[in-house]
Amino acid sequence: MKEIKNHNLLKNQSFINNEWVNSFSNKKFPVYNPLDQSLIDQISDCGKQETKDAIHAANDAFGLWKSHTSNERSNIIKKWHDLILENKQDLASIITLEQGKTLKESLGEILYGASFVDWFAEEGKRIYGDTIPSHDSDKRIIVLKQPIGVVAAITPWNFPNAMITRKVAPALAAGCTVVIKPAEDTPLSALALAELSKEAGFPPGVFNVITTSDPDKVGKILTTSPQVKKVSFTGSSEVGKILMKQSASTVKKLSMELGGNAPFIVFDDADIDLAVEGAIISKYRNSGQTCVCANRIYIQSGIYDLFIEKFIKAVREQKTGSGFDENVSIGPLINKQALIKVKKLLKDAQNKGAKILLGGKEHKKGNNFFEPTVITNISNDMLISSEEIFGPIAPIYLFEEEEEVIEHANDTSAGLAAYFYGKDNSQIWRVAEALEYGMVGINTGFISTNLAPFGGVKESGFGREGSKYGIEEYLVLKYVCMQV
Repeated sequence: MKEIKNHNLLKNQSFINNEWVNSFSNKKFPVYNPLDQSLIDQISDCGKQETKDAIHAANDAFGLWKSHTSNERSNIIKKWHDLILENKQDLASIITLEQGKTLKESLGEILYGASFVDWFAEEGKRIYGDTIPSHDSDKRIIVLKQPIGVVAAITPWNFPNAMITRKVAPALAAGCTVVIKPAEDTPLSALALAELSKEAGFPPGVFNVITTSDPDKVGKILTTSPQVKKVSFTGSSEVGKILMKQSASTVKKLSMELGGNAPFIVFDDADIDLAVEGAIISKYRNSGQTCVCANRIYIQSGIYDLFIEKFIKAVREQKTGSGFDENVSIGPLINKQALIKVKKLLKDAQNKGAKILLGGKEHKKGNNFFEPTVITNISNDMLISSEEIFGPIAPIYLFEEEEEVIEHANDTSAGLAAYFYGKDNSQIWRVAEALEYGMVGINTGFISTNLAPFGGVKESGFGREGSKYGIEEYLVLKYVCMQV
């Protein structure tokens, strides 16, 4: 832990009602560094009763927190934001320790996550209702926007800081209280944010974190509790569907940011160097472990060979290793299961005729490392065409015509993010409108910002995070009709 200067950020207990608590059973679960499998810490392994306690604490605190003025809530949220920035280097080091991404990427995540806290601290002041022209002369119609109540935020391991702030900041700004269930691979980031929330001055019960090695059990309690009014989840489509079914028992409001299968399309008239740069960013960021990673790279025939030549050269320049090495751009995969999945997808593709141009095997560094890989001769019957890769493998497809690539790009149940490169303005509008995705990047491989609505369509989920739309997810409308 020598990388961490503020050791007060290193917690190994759950955070309930502004108190650090062990599990009732005193059970703990290990958190390992994906770099070398070394033990980082043993974390409180909570279950049914601790989760219920956190929900009760959040429910009890809701009345007080929602009664705060928007300015009062904003001031506390801003203090939390300032503390995050003051501790950004340590928070980034915690991410690199437990998740494996490079320190540069981790620091970028902290700044990205903090931007949502800053944005929603202000956006909470702009929750405007409406007055509606009445149907009767002696009546007045008013629409109020009010906080929905206790929010359960279930977050993934690939962005253990930003996926929390992106959900929690708008919830808190709206006047909701929160119970956070972080991924069991990366709980330390959530606990560090909890420590800073306490220092910022959130009242007891407003901000709670439950750590567990049994996410199914805790998730079911959160989704079936009548006191939890909203669930926000980021993760796989498979798990999202389970949570949706469970939440139906109490008809909760839901936000689901689920799996992706992003196409990355490069047309003949594109700036090839810009496209290569964007493909590297989109494909290999966080070792390919993001929901908006380029999953299928489509190159038009006129530039196919030149693109591959330049792309392979750029991939060869990526250095694999420890995230604390400033020269490294690709870290380890999160765990052995992730490595097994990547190998399975690649083997299936090879068996069906795919050609490996670069990489293709476990890295010589061992543990959870896999070589940055480029493959071609891809067909739609390969698993790699339909499943989210979540690893450093870049499948490259050849296409001839615009209509053809749009058809292939849309031939997926996912609909989160898509990217394309080109210069023809007419084509840009046609393709942007034709792609069945919640987000489209044009001549860029990086689209995430607190200013825009993040989310997908089809089986990639529903609801939006960020922007003016993000806070609406934590509000309910109340129609008031008053006779005068």
